[in-house]
Order: sequence, then structure tokens, then C-alpha cells
Amino acid sequence: MTILFNDQLIARDEARVDVEDRGYQFGDGVYEVIRVYGGHPFCLGEHLDRLERSAREIRMPLPYSREKTEQLLLQLIETNQLKDGYLYVQITRGAAPRDHAFPSKSEPVLTAYGVESQRPTDLMKNGIRAITQEDIRWLRCDIKSLNLLGAVLAKQAAVDAGAQEAILHRNGTVTEGSATNVFIVKDGTLWTHPANHLILHGITRAVTLKLAEKEGIPVREEAFSLEDLRSADEVFITSTTKEIVPVVEVDGVPVGTGQPGLVTRKLQQAFEQRIGVTV
Repeated sequence: MTILFNDQLIARDEARVDVEDRGYQFGDGVYEVIRVYGGHPFCLGEHLDRLERSAREIRMPLPYSREKTEQLLLQLIETNQLKDGYLYVQITRGAAPRDHAFPSKSEPVLTAYGVESQRPTDLMKNGIRAITQEDIRWLRCDIKSLNLLGAVLAKQAAVDAGAQEAILHRNGTVTEGSATNVFIVKDGTLWTHPANHLILHGITRAVTLKLAEKEGIPVREEAFSLEDLRSADEVFITSTTKEIVPVVEVDGVPVGTGQPGLVTRKLQQAFEQRIGVTV
């Protein structure tokens, strides 16, 4: 596998990380996951916008210009002949003597690699099971940082329970999933948590909201409760790698009829038209 290390395309086994890299020691960095369809990165501009914002919010300079970063990622896709899959892109603050305070000057480190991955068509067709978990993460979830331990523990709790996702809540108010945004449908209206500091401003979330508007589906971007979640007619999650996946069971209780709902199906079809593929 050829990876991107700073501005060089190298073999994976040639990559070296300094033991005092702040990403390695503190999780001091940001990242993006970018879907690739037919050799083309989906919503690349939006992902790079978010990457730049995340870096700005943690006061970390970016190693390269927007244009050069985009060029390097396209070269990475071409070199690996990545047709369908995703890119993982990470920028750390770089190496410095260990100290919680970051250095006034640093040399950020960019790494990226591609992964061949098919669309999760079985999950999209049949749906998944989810559990609910208290949201123990920090209060800047809008920053796509490397600090993912809270999400890791939530996702592992779901796996241990025989589920595929953990839906998180703060004091009974649903925020998002461990690695997804969460939507519910009640009486034909689509609900999702507003894009504030408590959730990641998901790229697929934003695409889904635009598709809902185009399809004439009423939308409420406002917080909803666990009770709303459990009484919803439909529930689905969105993410770069999952696209739009129905949730058919929450905490062992069927959602609605226990089958993917009509609004979810309508949005899935609209999303497939948007990316130019079919299940």
C-alpha cells in the first residue's frame, strides 16, 4: 500500500512516527474520512472545509495550502487505483517535548491512506440494532479531533450487546451516535439534533437534510429526547462510510414496525441518485 506522509507518497512500512508526536501522546490533531465512489472523492470540498475548521478551532496550523492538500489526496487515490472505498486523512500538531501546552511553533504532520470498501448494502437494506448510552464525551464534538475514547467505549458497549451502534444522550437528550448522526421520523417529520458543539457536523447529515428539503419532507433541526427516540416511527443513522442506514431496534425494542420506514427508503433512494449508484 502506498500512503501519503506529509507531501510524499511512500510505502506504508516506510512511515515513521516520532515518539513525541503530539498526536501519538495527546491525541492532539484532527482527521477526516472521505468516501470514494468510482475513483472520485465525494464532497471533497466540504470535507476539507471541515478539516480546516477543526484545525483552526484547536489553533493548529495546516502544513499545506488547500490546493496542495487536495492535489496530494487525488494523487493518493490515483496511485492506489482506489475505485470504491474511503480515505483516512489525519493531521497532528507534530513532535515536541512532552508538555500539555503546545509549542508556539510546530511542524504539523499529514498522513493519509486509502481503504477499499464496498457500500454496506446489507445494512442499508435490513437495518441495524442500536443501544442507548450516556454521552460522556467532551463538549466540543463539532471538532473532528483524534480524541475518540468516549466514542470507542460507546461503540464497544454496542458490540458487546450484540448491536451495531450506540445512540448517545446527555441527560436524556439524544445527541448523535458513536460514529454517526441520528435522525428520527415522527408523523412524517424528520428530526435531528441541531449542528452545535454537541455533535459532529456530519457531511452526510448535511447532504441528507438537503435531500429531505428537495423531496418535500418536513425537517426539524432541534434536540429530541430518549422518549421521542423510543416512540419514533422511524430511526436512521448517517455517516460517510454508512451513508443512510435504518435502525430497526433500540435497546431491544422494535422501532415502529421493526422494518425500515418509507421516509428512510425515500432518502436512501435520493442519496443513491446523488452519488450516481444503485444498491
